[in-house]
Amino acid sequence: MTSKQIECHVAVGVATLTLNNPPLNVVTLEMSRELDTVLPALAEDPDVRVLILTGAGERAFCAGSDISEFPNMLGRGKIVPVKLDFENQVYGKVAKFPKPTIAAVSGLAYGGGLELAVCCDFMVIEETTRLGLPEIKLGVFPGSGGTVRVTRRVGESRAKEMMFYGEPIDASTALLWGLVNRVVPVGQSRNAARAMAQSLADRPNRALQFCKAAIALSYELPEDEAIRNTMDLSDQVFDTEDCREGVRAFFAKEKPHFRHR
Repeated sequence: MTSKQIECHVAVGVATLTLNNPPLNVVTLEMSRELDTVLPALAEDPDVRVLILTGAGERAFCAGSDISEFPNMLGRGKIVPVKLDFENQVYGKVAKFPKPTIAAVSGLAYGGGLELAVCCDFMVIEETTRLGLPEIKLGVFPGSGGTVRVTRRVGESRAKEMMFYGEPIDASTALLWGLVNRVVPVGQSRNAARAMAQSLADRPNRALQFCKAAIALSYELPEDEAIRNTMDLSDQVFDTEDCREGVRAFFAKEKPHFRHR
């Protein structure tokens, strides 16, 4: 499945979406529309158990929004209906994708590019990767979820440092702050993400989906209510074929053969 600015490849349970808008893979309205089309199909596809999001080339995962679109959006009542409302809906589909997601980042991820990457469950970056939210230098601030999702990862004080100054951070700082999960050598982010994805694809997918939903409750509900809601998810997961297979294999001292049902 290939379109103008999004490439999609599915193999061995793993879907790879590549942002393909060289040279810096900036987010355009067209790219958002294409993501909006492909994401629901992948979420429903039983052959897709993990999603990797990456960018074409080595210069950038994504350098943010296409600023050439901005002149038509200046003034009150324009940027939200023309761009941000829809873009946030699309980014939300990544954040709420029911299966595990991994961002493989080479080069830089700035602005809306970083905001898109942090929608994923995991971020794998390279030693020379730079991450930043430079919107303040344009007289604005991150408008596609970064004020929420980046802050949840790094905490209020570090989020303010990134957004108020607008300066990028390097890979070691991003790892230290908890913004990313892994730092790998240059040119290895996609390979590392594929290895992670294949390991996850071999695990019981319905259990992973239930676990992801249970973790999300910790952000959505008070503690006691969130825990009560996880019990219903536990009730469902104990009724899966994979649960029966896992218990059977444990007592048989065998490796389980999960069928993701």
